[in-house]
Amino acid sequence: MNQTIKIAVDAMGGENSPEKVLKGIQIHSNSSENVFYNIFGDKDKIEPIIKKIKFNLNNCKIIHAKNIIHDTDSPLSAAKKGKDTSMWLSIESLKREDSDAIVSAGNTGALFVIAKLNLKMIEKIDKPALSALWPNKSGMNIVLDLGANIECNEKNLIDFSLMGSALHKSLFENEESKVALLNIGSEEMKGNNVIKNTYQKLNEQTNPLFKFKGYIEGNHIMDGDVNVIVTDGFTGNIALKTAEGTANFITSELRNTMKSSILGKISAILNFKNLRKFKNKLDPRHYNGAILLGLDKPVIKSHGSTDEVGFANSLKVCEKIIKGNLIDKIKKNII
Repeated sequence: MNQTIKIAVDAMGGENSPEKVLKGIQIHSNSSENVFYNIFGDKDKIEPIIKKIKFNLNNCKIIHAKNIIHDTDSPLSAAKKGKDTSMWLSIESLKREDSDAIVSAGNTGALFVIAKLNLKMIEKIDKPALSALWPNKSGMNIVLDLGANIECNEKNLIDFSLMGSALHKSLFENEESKVALLNIGSEEMKGNNVIKNTYQKLNEQTNPLFKFKGYIEGNHIMDGDVNVIVTDGFTGNIALKTAEGTANFITSELRNTMKSSILGKISAILNFKNLRKFKNKLDPRHYNGAILLGLDKPVIKSHGSTDEVGFANSLKVCEKIIKGNLIDKIKKNII
């Protein structure tokens, strides 16, 4: 019998919470086994929703938290709110080993600060990195860092390569992890000194967890030739936001085109299945769930504006990395 995994859930973070969080747990629990949810939040707000949506209480526990961290709070002010917030208590549950991982759709900066205050860094890792799933032609990329570190040195980028590959192996155990450095060109002489020095070091050393494939340019991220893309947080965050904006623009323009004329509407009906596949491929809810790598416990950040489907997907990512022994893979392979 598989061992039950326990996920701590900050029920009060993000838009339309706690309703979307509870509905997301419902969706996830319907497709998963041996998962228990420690749900932290205001019982006065949670209990009426539980009655309304007929929430199953057999595989969860509601832990009351009277205080809430808002999106408008600075990381410092959020940390100063005390230990009675749903975010702090959920992370503390992880620290006490009452839970195996935490998922929150709340304030990103606050989540990082509170996580770092409560949890230890993995030995030999200097900086945490925010990583996420990103679709490509043949499957999925892991991209990091997406904003945790504006500036990085060679060791940080090498650590990100290892951590990203460990995450990739945890999620897609039958695939080979292939690492590339995001750069302004594919030639060895391109890029700044940090990128070039990192390239040389990764080229000279071997790691059983991944194969180094050199540089990749932004316009080839989705080609599928590599699946772990490494960069600093400044570049990674811009790349992510650009990709999200482009995907939204394409789907919006396609929708408008299909509705603008009789011919467009007929075409939409005839190509309904293909259009649905295309829409699903670009739907960010299906890739929801960023992971803060480098801490000795899994911390997963759900997008604040996602709905219950997106939140359920962040829980699925959480479940996979626990079952895939992500932290052990990083510890085993760190140089």
